[in-house]
Amino acid sequence: MRLWTLGSGSRGNAVLVESGGSRVLIDAGFTPRVLARRLAALEIPCESIEAVIITHEHQDHVLGACAAAARWGWALYATQGTAAAHPPLADAGARTFAAGATIELRAMTVQSVPTPHDAAEPVALVVTGRESGTRAGIAYDLGHASAAVRAALGDLALLVLEANHDEGMLRAGPYPPSVRERIAGSHGHLSNRAAAALAADCAHRGLAHVVLAHLSESCNDPALATSTVRSALARTAFRGQVAAASQRTPAGPFIAGSGPAQLTLPL
Repeated sequence: MRLWTLGSGSRGNAVLVESGGSRVLIDAGFTPRVLARRLAALEIPCESIEAVIITHEHQDHVLGACAAAARWGWALYATQGTAAAHPPLADAGARTFAAGATIELRAMTVQSVPTPHDAAEPVALVVTGRESGTRAGIAYDLGHASAAVRAALGDLALLVLEANHDEGMLRAGPYPPSVRERIAGSHGHLSNRAAAALAADCAHRGLAHVVLAHLSESCNDPALATSTVRSALARTAFRGQVAAASQRTPAGPFIAGSGPAQLTLPL
């Protein structure tokens, strides 16, 4: 199993997972032009992607999904609540499911997990290669680590995990109080400290990569986020790599059981 981030942050999110010769995109929060350019940088044809699964209806996760699915023939999946909150998904023929359901793709099984976020029916996703049994988890845009999320993220080889903000930087940052309260609230976004605690709970010797996602450009720093998470993981059985996804730069592949991934140049 291999995984790439095409970009992650408040201006767009997309994660690509490959297993058994099949590829699935988690979120498409960039225009089709940007998606095509970043996939080309990875030498991945757009037409090779089987499906795109949307975690929730916010624009930084759904922006290009409908147009890209129509252009390249991707199957489009979203929860019932997400499709209702973003009508273009229904118009594009999205296949809907309830949070907690499992999606069967050609070579992968995708388990959805309800998440605490201020969206209609948001989910985290765990992708399992049907032949290998290798598991990758994608969990971002969650205000806290619920029991369901914690249970789902066990026994992973690859983990994409939100580390949105440093708590001190958020308090001193440019946002008005109402926005700071939303971000730090129980249905907002995970802080570095909360991400570190969740990563430590999920850690085991077989976890090869923890990729930190959805970092705030004004209230976080990649070096600070990775340092905070590494410090927590140092007290566990984890022996893998920690990296921070960029908003502008595709990264990967992150490979189960491998060393550091190759990071691509900014686009």
